[in-house]
Amino acid sequence: MTDADMAMKMDLVYREISERFYKDPAYFSEVFARAWFKLTHRDMGPKVRYIGPDVPKEDLIWQDPVPAGSTGYDVTAVKAKIAASGLTIGEMVATAWDSARTFRGSDKRGGVNGVRIRLAPQKDWEGNEPGRLAKVLSVLEPIAAEAGASVADAIVLAGSVGVEKAAKAAGFDVTVPFSPGRGDATAEMTDTDSFEVLEPIHDGYRNWLKKDYVVSAEELMLDRT
Repeated sequence: MTDADMAMKMDLVYREISERFYKDPAYFSEVFARAWFKLTHRDMGPKVRYIGPDVPKEDLIWQDPVPAGSTGYDVTAVKAKIAASGLTIGEMVATAWDSARTFRGSDKRGGVNGVRIRLAPQKDWEGNEPGRLAKVLSVLEPIAAEAGASVADAIVLAGSVGVEKAAKAAGFDVTVPFSPGRGDATAEMTDTDSFEVLEPIHDGYRNWLKKDYVVSAEELMLDRT
């Protein structure tokens, strides 16, 4: 027997689990089926990417479910309110970037959709500057609620407003393209522990390091890029 096999028998915690499986084959079958499905589908991203007749109707928390967001609100009016809100360019752009930078192309996790930056654990990450984040959210959330927009869309729009303002200050008229429809996830839809692995520990675009690393700041900048 391998060490892993022996652990199932000798380790006090594993033995209790193994004995439950042994005594209740139906429970074992259910747990194994769910674990296998997660193993073979986790990297596919959100459930909307699944195809075929066997897609489960149940929403599973590890799929990072996000409800559909509204697309029927007045985008121009929301941008105007954000522009007049008193938030600085830095506050708007940094919040939008921090919300977006968790996105991973490999498994489509993270990113702005779901606006989990306002939920644990992301709202408390050092790199998200919790004090600044809380201030920005306290301004954007009522604007979004009044307009019928998602907070996720409001964050992206704020980033767009910040970029447009910065460009105008430099003598350029720029309009950042925008597509509405992002949704706002809840804490109940969020697997807090699994999101911990997405925490940024460096960001050259923000000129920020969580601590000094053996790897140089320049290499970390390339990694982020």
